[in-house]
Order: sequence, then structure tokens, then C-alpha cells
Amino acid sequence: MKLLAVADEECKALWDYYSPDKLKDVEMILACGDLNRHYLEYLVTMAPVPVFYVHGNHDESFDARPPEGAVCIDDDVIEYHGLRIAGLGGACRYRSGAWQFTEAEMKKRVNRLRSKVERHRGLDVLVTHAPLHGYGDMNDLAHRGFTVFRELLDRYHPQLMLHGHVHMNYGANLQREYQYGTTRIVNCFERMYLDVEPAPPRPQHRLMSRLWQR
Repeated sequence: MKLLAVADEECKALWDYYSPDKLKDVEMILACGDLNRHYLEYLVTMAPVPVFYVHGNHDESFDARPPEGAVCIDDDVIEYHGLRIAGLGGACRYRSGAWQFTEAEMKKRVNRLRSKVERHRGLDVLVTHAPLHGYGDMNDLAHRGFTVFRELLDRYHPQLMLHGHVHMNYGANLQREYQYGTTRIVNCFERMYLDVEPAPPRPQHRLMSRLWQR
């Protein structure tokens, strides 16, 4: 499955200079936060595929007026064409405001999400706004990643973790991709085209035995 992932900055090639070939063969769009509501609505209109999104730390307005036609997957797991996708938006708390979390607050969200992942018998794609700490984040608190995301990667080994928040133009030496075990971590600033296929569901008895051991 070919997917388009977008984050943080509206892509001029898609918005100002759009042509149909730029969405050719794309089967799904995943938005990793901090994008203009009108841009997401535009993608919904132009692409005959679903647009799923999580909140960035600057997306407070979405709570009152979400982008029409796009589907929020924050704190949820959805399945599309066999692909299991989980969403955890927001960033590290560095000021007052919505969609900012301490490490402890994000851990509570992760714990609640895990029961949904178990019901789907695994996870193929994790969509976040903030990165995993140590894998594409920065030293300042505003752009620090979450350590607790490791729990999801270590337990479920998704093929992809997609995030934004750290703009690739923040520095010349920023790395767009990392490998964490079997998970490919990708900073989706502006846009990234990616291929992914659903993995076979994990055996139910293995998932249940791990639940009993907790």
C-alpha cells in the first residue's frame, strides 16, 4: 500500500502547484499534526482516499472546529485495508495549552491505547506528532520526544512510526529517518511517500498471555 504522510508545513507541490500525478497510486493520507485545517480539507477534496490525522501542539482550534472530511485517530486504533494504525498526537509540555503532555500523562495515554491494539491483534503503523526520545528529537523541552513510545515499539514492533514536530529546516544535520529494532521511524515534515503492507495478526493466545502477566 502506498501512503502519503504529511506534517508541520503545507507542501507547495501539493497545494500551490498541484497536479493529479502527485497523488497517483496513493491509497491513504496520514497527517502528523500542525497543519492548516484548510490544507487537510483540501487534501480530502483532491484525493479520493481517506485522510487520517493526529493533533499537533498547535492544533488547539481543531477541538472546536475539526477539519471537515478528515478523521481524527488520536487515542484510537483504526484498520484500513488490513493495515492497523494507532494515533497519539501532541508534544512535550513546555507551556500552557492543549495537546501538550508530560511524560507521565503520555504514559497514561499509551496504557489506554494498548488495550485497543490488543483487540486488533497487533499494530502496523504508529502515527504521532512528537518523535521517540533519542530518535529525531532535539535537546530543548519544546522539541523533546517521548520515551514511553518505546513501550509500543518494543511490544508490537510496528513497521512504521511516523511523526512530525521537528522541522527538517531547523538544522542542516537533522536526520529524517531512524531504525529502532524492526521499526522504521520517519520524520514526515512537509511530505513523505511510503510503502507498507499489513503484517499477519499476532496469535491471540500470545497477546492474552502477555495481558495476564501484566
